[in-house]
Amino acid sequence: MLMRMTGGEKAFQIVLVVFITTLCAAMVYPFVHMLSISLSTPAEALRSGFHLYPKEASLEAYKKVFSSEGVWIGYGNTIFRTVIGTCLSVAVMMLGAYPLSKKYLPHRTFYTMFIVVTMFFSGGLIPTYLLIKGIGLLDSRWVLIIPGLISTFSMLIMRNFFMSIPSELEDSAKIDGAHDMRVLFSIVMPLSKPILATVALWTAVNHWNAWFDALIYIQDSTKMVLQIYLRRLIVDNMNQDLQRLMDQSMMGVQAVIPETVKAAVLMVATIPILAVYPFLQKYFVKGIMIGSLKG
Repeated sequence: MLMRMTGGEKAFQIVLVVFITTLCAAMVYPFVHMLSISLSTPAEALRSGFHLYPKEASLEAYKKVFSSEGVWIGYGNTIFRTVIGTCLSVAVMMLGAYPLSKKYLPHRTFYTMFIVVTMFFSGGLIPTYLLIKGIGLLDSRWVLIIPGLISTFSMLIMRNFFMSIPSELEDSAKIDGAHDMRVLFSIVMPLSKPILATVALWTAVNHWNAWFDALIYIQDSTKMVLQIYLRRLIVDNMNQDLQRLMDQSMMGVQAVIPETVKAAVLMVATIPILAVYPFLQKYFVKGIMIGSLKG
């Protein structure tokens, strides 16, 4: 292919490959750097320069992190939020997107525009807080799930995907006596794995990384998500948390330092959600392309 190109096209391809490679390296290096720091001894972590791999490896930082009760509390609450929130969000958005994809739905355009408006306007932080408090969700785990149950953008992408499914498939099922819910769960859902997986991935990543709503609405430390713990440890630099994580060894030698502990916490918070991508990768591109182009 490259031999058939003109000189200008070859030069463009070379420049493009170099640019993309440099861009990918710039994105990957911070992750590799933090991983190397988290696996390094204090002396190696304090060494200036690039850290592509730990020259002096140590797992002490991870031992200290996993010995902290706060990490496990944060993990439990974050996993609960991510799993339950993703499942409920995908289910609710699917039930909303499916009728909006049908041309015979009365006033479909009005309902769609009414939903689209919510992408551009909101009540604001203070009215939202008062609403959350008024309905009794304050300081509850459900306050992290219910207010953000529907993403307008994701639901519209899902609606467009449903519109790309041939209506003849649904009509044949209805001729055989299937009702709308049977058609949705028996025909539409199996054909919609790409968009369902894509929306589920978006929602899961959003829940896993979210921290601002927990900071505002949650006061109970036993309901604190992992990202809040990470924020307090790194951004606020709470000396009490660091001191608890960096206790001295029996010989009086410091086994870990703040840099290695912070890097280890970052890895602990990042790697689990990264592990989800390989399982959904094959659906991701197809789901986005079809859902964004149709309708």
